Amino acid sequence: MAGVTGQPAAAVAGTFDTKGEELSYIAARLTAAGVETRTIDLGTSGTATSADIAAEEIAAHHPAGAGAVLGRDDRGAAVAAMGEAFEAYVRGADWITGMIGAGGSGGTALVAPAMRALPVGVPKVLVSTVASGNVAPYVGPSDIAMIYSVTDVQGLNSISRRVLGNAAHALAGMVLNAGSIPHGQDKPAVGLTMFGVTTACVSHIADALAETHDPLVFHATGTGGRSMEKLVDSGLIGGVIDITTTEIADMLIGGVFPATEDRMGAVIRSGVPYVGSVGALDMVNFGARETVPPQFESRLFHIHNPQVTLMRTTPEENDRFAAWIAARLNEMTGPVRFLIPEGGVSAIDAPGQPFHDPEALDALASRLKSDVVVTGSRRLVSIPHNLNTPEFAEAALAAYREIS
Repeated sequence: MAGVTGQPAAAVAGTFDTKGEELSYIAARLTAAGVETRTIDLGTSGTATSADIAAEEIAAHHPAGAGAVLGRDDRGAAVAAMGEAFEAYVRGADWITGMIGAGGSGGTALVAPAMRALPVGVPKVLVSTVASGNVAPYVGPSDIAMIYSVTDVQGLNSISRRVLGNAAHALAGMVLNAGSIPHGQDKPAVGLTMFGVTTACVSHIADALAETHDPLVFHATGTGGRSMEKLVDSGLIGGVIDITTTEIADMLIGGVFPATEDRMGAVIRSGVPYVGSVGALDMVNFGARETVPPQFESRLFHIHNPQVTLMRTTPEENDRFAAWIAARLNEMTGPVRFLIPEGGVSAIDAPGQPFHDPEALDALASRLKSDVVVTGSRRLVSIPHNLNTPEFAEAALAAYREIS
């Protein structure tokens, strides 16, 4: 049996105890295309299969051991445990050149977390019965290509052979051509977060960095922030200019573009240079006006477009955002500069604009100044301008150049 290390190969992963015929067909198509292939059984029934890597070997990577995965009466709990074990296995595997899986909702939930654990750029293809619906929970911030199976992944027929074969050939094309993708000028990559109401600032910064850096701009819609941090964790981004932290407001208040509790976690783990700010914390995002939860009916709203409604945040909420951010900044061991724009945090938080609220801005600033532990490498910087002014953008640039 192959272990966590081994010769480079593409992984064909799934429940070989129930989908062995279909997964073996995928493996055969990959082999015929010239791809070195290794099969992985994720079945929880305990039935022996022909897979190169047995379910017992994967299950052993669960924090509580194989017994937490195999031989359980509750299939749902067993599948969840196997998914956790497989993700842990993949995080320690250095042989995977690409991964493909196929299955129904259960098989998709088994394979997707492990695919998300692979670095961005490693080919990932997932054939699924649920791929024609909302795939966000499966794809997350990663570059997983999902293909709708059309028929159920249950035996081979004239349709499934074509769909599974196409998926295998798609992965083969990715794996076999990985070395031919040009790397560009190999400038150091820096991640930037942007929203519509912080565009002027971030565009100024990105344009100024382009000559010496590879600026990667991420739309702060929840997934955007997670994608940026995924690249930091993967070692593909060496610094962050996190101007737009609005996803934290949506997470804490209940908007539609929320961060997760791991927001800023990649920076904490990696210690990369970090310049941050409070961009668009003046708002929580909802869908169309009629979708706003009834408990917020008395609040101030701004209709950004027919599909996006912005709700002005209160001083009390801003105090809460700042406390959460401060706690995360205090965990960072790398160089940190966190900028406070004294003239407002977005294009609509400026004198004469609908969300201008000096009291809310003061709540943000006061809590940050009281809670952030300032050190030689971690500093707060107050800028007497709105976030979208050239002066603020230049201050952010200067801060990044100082610490990177």
